[in-house]
Amino acid sequence: MHATIRLPLPDGSVVPYAMREPVAWSSPAEPIRCRVAYAAAHVVCDPLADRDPLSEAPLDWEATLAYRCHLWSLGLAVAEAMDTAQRGMGLGWPLARELIRRSLAEARATGGTIACGAGTDQLAPAEAVTLADVERAYEEQVGYVEGQGGRGRVILMASRALARAARGPDDYARVYGTILRQVTQPVILHWLGDMFDPQLAGYWGTRDVDEAMNACLAIICEHRAKIDGIKISLLDAEREITMRGRLPDGVRMYTGDDFNYERLILGDAGGRHSHALLGIFDAIAPAASAALQALDRGDTTAYRTALDPTVPLARHIFQAPTHAYKTGIVFLAYLNGHQRHFRMIAGAESWRSVPHLAEVFRRADAAGLLVDPDCAADRMGRVLALAGVE
Repeated sequence: MHATIRLPLPDGSVVPYAMREPVAWSSPAEPIRCRVAYAAAHVVCDPLADRDPLSEAPLDWEATLAYRCHLWSLGLAVAEAMDTAQRGMGLGWPLARELIRRSLAEARATGGTIACGAGTDQLAPAEAVTLADVERAYEEQVGYVEGQGGRGRVILMASRALARAARGPDDYARVYGTILRQVTQPVILHWLGDMFDPQLAGYWGTRDVDEAMNACLAIICEHRAKIDGIKISLLDAEREITMRGRLPDGVRMYTGDDFNYERLILGDAGGRHSHALLGIFDAIAPAASAALQALDRGDTTAYRTALDPTVPLARHIFQAPTHAYKTGIVFLAYLNGHQRHFRMIAGAESWRSVPHLAEVFRRADAAGLLVDPDCAADRMGRVLALAGVE
């Protein structure tokens, strides 16, 4: 029998909602071959730690690492300590460093594939910084990730400090060149649009996106041997396709487009496609895995059957203000029993309204992503009761 729950609408009314039958998603029997697919993973806070959640951000290490193992079990790689983990929005460098250390150790123990974000967030946000300061900060974090050894690739994260200090594209070329000449294995570059982080406006030295693309491509072409690929999160499929076509041979495009990922990963009739480094893959991991398994078999119909229904959910989770998407990601992990509570570091569970969360519930159910309807309905009911919805 279908579970039924009363859910609020944006107009304030509360109406019954009948849930669908859950989907039985399959785990891959062998590694996914068709695409390189990273899920940017969230973190689980420790709600019982008696410390300031806004400044000290204690984590539940067992639940945090268990979620990474869940992603690996589905054949996905993990992108660690990225913005999905609230990097720069509750997760500072000291805790990110410990997260990277523990996740790399777990990856070595389980055989999981992982890449870790290295940035410059140890620099104080209000501090006046020079390009040399930015270079030293990048060197510290890249050195830490590479110094852990083993399975970890560096994701060279976009830097708020560099966006403050740089005066034009030449300054970006200097900083990135300095770091790329030092890395011991190819890195993934990271272009995060200002819809995700307003402090990154004008990245690559200009607010003109086409000129910024040219500046970025110049760096990639000069240092192509040190670059595995680039993740772009501009929520602009046509610009991603344009840039993808201009990348040097051997440099991957990793889509970070949480609105259009299904067609960018599938690609075009000429075989040109994007790989994936996506926050939404944290939330839709079972469907993403099933879609990629289907693509390995050459079954594009099954690919679309699995992935297309997730797009309305993704577009809702990532609606403006886009940075608040982390709330929907963690909410789904809570609904699906991956953590005991719906609390987040920096109090980010409050970043979305109750009607917004109710719509996350509906769209996740429609996509077959509530694996235990009774558990999900019970947990949704607890959130609603806390908001005064009886």
